[in-house]
Amino acid sequence: MRYIPRTMSTQHPDNAVVPEWVKGEIIEGEDEITEAFLAYSVYGVHEVMWDSEGKDVDTHVVRKLLTKYSDYFSQKILGKDVFLTYRIPNPQIEGADRKVFAETLETIPISYDLAAKFYKKDISPVFEVILPFTTSSLELILVAKYYEKVIGEREELELYDGVKIKDYLGFFNPKRIEVIPLIEDKPSMVKADKIIEDYIKVIKPQYMRVFLARSDPAMNYGIIPAVISVKIALSKLKRISEKYNVPIFPIIGVGSLPFRGHLNPLNYKNVIDEYKGVYTFTIQSAFKYDYEQPEAINAIKEINDSKVEEPLNIDENEEKTLIKIVDNFTYRYQGIIESLANIINEIAVLLPRRRARKLHVGLFGYSRGTEKVSLPRAISFVASLYSLGIPPEILGMNSLSSLSEEEWDLLTSVYIHLKDDLREAIKYYNPDSLDEIKEIFHVEDEVLKKIREDIEFIENNLGLHSNGNYETEKHKLLNSLFLLTLKNKKISEAKKYIYEMAVLRKSLG
Repeated sequence: MRYIPRTMSTQHPDNAVVPEWVKGEIIEGEDEITEAFLAYSVYGVHEVMWDSEGKDVDTHVVRKLLTKYSDYFSQKILGKDVFLTYRIPNPQIEGADRKVFAETLETIPISYDLAAKFYKKDISPVFEVILPFTTSSLELILVAKYYEKVIGEREELELYDGVKIKDYLGFFNPKRIEVIPLIEDKPSMVKADKIIEDYIKVIKPQYMRVFLARSDPAMNYGIIPAVISVKIALSKLKRISEKYNVPIFPIIGVGSLPFRGHLNPLNYKNVIDEYKGVYTFTIQSAFKYDYEQPEAINAIKEINDSKVEEPLNIDENEEKTLIKIVDNFTYRYQGIIESLANIINEIAVLLPRRRARKLHVGLFGYSRGTEKVSLPRAISFVASLYSLGIPPEILGMNSLSSLSEEEWDLLTSVYIHLKDDLREAIKYYNPDSLDEIKEIFHVEDEVLKKIREDIEFIENNLGLHSNGNYETEKHKLLNSLFLLTLKNKKISEAKKYIYEMAVLRKSLG
């Protein structure tokens, strides 16, 4: 059985601070090759996700890593000691870029040949791919079969007069790849077991890794539905693993701020405790670049060395109760977000860019959002609301006021660090911002009333308040200045305050 990494470095553009080795403000091109090497060699991360979903990507990454950093990779075998995992586009929703899926998979046998030459033995440096927006077993089966039949078995095709492809180009290895579903929406999350069941039956993998999103579900449904959905998924994955005797190793995609998972060098112990059953945690850009480097390195080592505990078991009755809580929360949360969507999109265009990502809506990307509105990517969404003085963690909370004591006890036994997450988030709430937002953007009184009710619920029921330390109080002042610049249409100054706020909270979004 291969080693399952505890940490996976990703290319999420959530960092406020640009690392010193980057040539400009955006991490792209050769900088991402450098970044992958530093993730392994300096930060001690065991796996790097190489992303070709929603952005242009260097498909020669293996060649460049082995050539440029040959000393390191002579000691650490790529594909055995450290890992490179492609995130490929989902061809069923990509539209114009669907053939990037094929282009990315074609690099896998090329990388195999390069590694075989470098290591002087057969080694697959890339043998797993992550499929975003997975909603069915069929999607996973199609990826596995596409690679197996179109690439792995290609060598046996006859070109002409008895000459086969293998005679002309050599063998194509590996013969098959592992497919990791990335499950990103609430309905799919709570049926994660069903999504992978037919894949297990048809492909018969020796093991499976299942990637559970935390950011997009939070953006689309709210923080509590996002956490609860992951917990239900982890419970069901455990059961189906036992049913088919196939080891399942969940991955969770978590960012630094509470809304996106709260994994940072100061809170990693709580996150490991919260998400029992998770084998691999994403280490995103803010974790690496917005904290002191020794602090980040030490936290990654602690995560790597930590023990994986059994996931919480959620029975059928508990699931029904939790789904009811989640649905009520989502209804309230989405109503607020739909009213703020235009403002969020306006602020999002002012944010500093940290990666060369393509546009997120329209022909060349995914429209991420509730059914009635389009929203920016999760990082921009979170950054926009924090910049407005409204941490998204608080939105929807008053829906919990109708819970019985039994329901509340169940919720807090499942989302065990709810209070810790809200304690951190509420410090960035600026009570003065709501009146300013009403004046600048003409937000309806009913929407602002709901936000105030959400805050009052947190204050009255959890005893948490927006009083903070020097950094969070400074954040509120910068937030007020930011709103003043918007009121006076001083856009360049507004961008400056957005950046300064992000540096203070140690994450863009």
